[in-house]
Amino acid sequence: MPLGVYVTASDAAHWAGRPVGTIWRWASEGRINRTGTGKGARYLLSTVPKAERDEYTGELLQPADPPALPDGARAA
Repeated sequence: MPLGVYVTASDAAHWAGRPVGTIWRWASEGRINRTGTGKGARYLLSTVPKAERDEYTGELLQPADPPALPDGARAA
């Protein structure tokens, strides 16, 4: 995976095996990096944890664990 790749919320959600709302929350809590706002927001893929998927079918086996909160931050 190349570093510095920014993706849409739906792409990040697929990568993490989580709903789009979770990606939005993780970004608002500072768990993952984001650039832009609204529909133009993009998320730094290298900060989004990867879900475990079947290598042949792509079926979700285990969603990614949430990334750690930054020091001093509280979960929403």
